[in-house]
Amino acid sequence: MPDNIPHSNPDFEREKRCGFSEVIYCPGKTDEQLRAIFKKLIEHHDNVIASRISPSQYEIIKDLHTEIIHNEIARIAYVHRDKSINGKGDVLVVSAGTSDMPVAEEAAITAEVMGNKVERIYDVGIAGLHRLMEHTGKLNQAEVIIAVAGMEGALPSIVAGLIDRPVIAVPTSVGYGTSFSGLSALLGMLNACASGVTVVNIDNGFGAAYAATRINRMKS
Repeated sequence: MPDNIPHSNPDFEREKRCGFSEVIYCPGKTDEQLRAIFKKLIEHHDNVIASRISPSQYEIIKDLHTEIIHNEIARIAYVHRDKSINGKGDVLVVSAGTSDMPVAEEAAITAEVMGNKVERIYDVGIAGLHRLMEHTGKLNQAEVIIAVAGMEGALPSIVAGLIDRPVIAVPTSVGYGTSFSGLSALLGMLNACASGVTVVNIDNGFGAAYAATRINRMKS
């Protein structure tokens, strides 16, 4: 294909097949590779995401388009030209603690760029359960909920026990020594007492947003 570049083979048809264009995973790519791939994707798509991008990598691509946005907390650079909403309801991102915000923001921004209306509720972990209970109205109004937590990872089970909405759990690598860089939260979520909790990989806010987008686009 004439649009291919020597080191990479961008998948320009992915948006037609899967609903969203190919997302660039930045770690491990050289500056030349990242710049070339990002340039090709923004030539073909209105919305493009580069995930886990470092500040120095952002400097390499920032002049490629006037509308490139960099969120350093979420480690995402993106172009969001088509702002149409394709989801039938709200995606609600809930995080247990402020330290979980990088993963929660990765999920929230990814979901927004993928065409969802997104709400955020942060720092409502179970150490102060009343903080979560103050938002039961929003929990019940959301179409899909992404629950992000480290430590013991209990938040998604609590959320799923309160409502009848799909809950996607994201374990984070936040916690002290025996959290084992998110493994304790992952196992806690996989063993959730509340039924129907879907669990993605550790720190995978992007994967949770992608799953939430697919659920949110389903027809009744």
